[in-house]
Amino acid sequence: MISPFSVETVLALTQSGAKDETAEEIRAGLRLPNSTEKTESVYASLLPNLRGNEHYALHTANKIYVKNSYPLNEGFKNIASNVYQSGIENIDFSQKTEAADSINGWVEKQTEDKIHNLIDPKSLGEDTRVILINALYFKGKWVYPFEPLATNKQNFYKTASEVVQVDTMHNTDLYYYYESPELNAKFLQLPYEGDDVSMVIVLPNEKEGLAALEGQIENVFAAPKFSLERVSVSLPKFTIENKVQLKKILKNLGVDKAFTDEADLSGIAGKKGELVISDVVQKAFINVTETGTEAAAATAGVFRSSKLFFAEFAWFDVHIVNFSAVEFDPEFDLKTFVADHPFLFYIKIKDIALFAGRVSSPTLV
Repeated sequence: MISPFSVETVLALTQSGAKDETAEEIRAGLRLPNSTEKTESVYASLLPNLRGNEHYALHTANKIYVKNSYPLNEGFKNIASNVYQSGIENIDFSQKTEAADSINGWVEKQTEDKIHNLIDPKSLGEDTRVILINALYFKGKWVYPFEPLATNKQNFYKTASEVVQVDTMHNTDLYYYYESPELNAKFLQLPYEGDDVSMVIVLPNEKEGLAALEGQIENVFAAPKFSLERVSVSLPKFTIENKVQLKKILKNLGVDKAFTDEADLSGIAGKKGELVISDVVQKAFINVTETGTEAAAATAGVFRSSKLFFAEFAWFDVHIVNFSAVEFDPEFDLKTFVADHPFLFYIKIKDIALFAGRVSSPTLV
């Protein structure tokens, strides 16, 4: 599981301080707009409006921790504060435990105590200069909740031959639904209260079809040709907590110079080659139940006096509708959607991918 939004936010802020080929590689790898100015314009419009309402909770926050007496570029500080709404705080990274506790405490507060120990004290040191952090929290209720009394133990096929019993939720209602012959998979959109947020489940038709589906991941996240159908849904309750190191992903995306002494992050601080990224790490959490979903993530980019890395983001263009206005038509043919084997999911709000992941075992923690 990963939060594309959280990763991209940290890296978008980073590219605001990157120059020349270093900046170009980040923008190309992350599919950001083709200039720093355009990227900043997107975030200047987006962040003030990415908030919860009376229907769901949504909170995102950015923070920059800077080594005591380390001078950040004034222009970068202005962009961080005015565009990315980031706080800036000086800290003594040489006091590893105290510094990690302070940073992790901020993350816990921003994520409603769902993300812990994002920063390992061992990752800090005398050469740590800057840490950029994004925190994200979401909690929403289904428009069509699952009846708790209907939840029962059913088989979940981790593989065609490995079966476990899991708590499985059931409901029949009107959902946006699509069957893709090209991907050999079914799509189901589960709306949350609030009209502009939903979870999409992508279920391969074959019990061991997840690998093939992930091999066509760009097509998976293209806009499905949804139609409104009456669907009988069986979905396991699931909880996922994980930590992802993103260096390998970023290198595969072509973000290379930022990891070397050729990195030019002089827009953040120092001269070309002086500041590099040593690590980008994310922790994420999700809990899906009969009433809705609670999810959180936090991403940290750690900058040292030499090495760099980032992660992939996708803007998923999935149609979201006002489900509260949909009327039930008894003449709809009944479709079935039984998620009894590994599947993919993603959560979108205002056409932004907040979270995405796979469920290969609903009891995964």
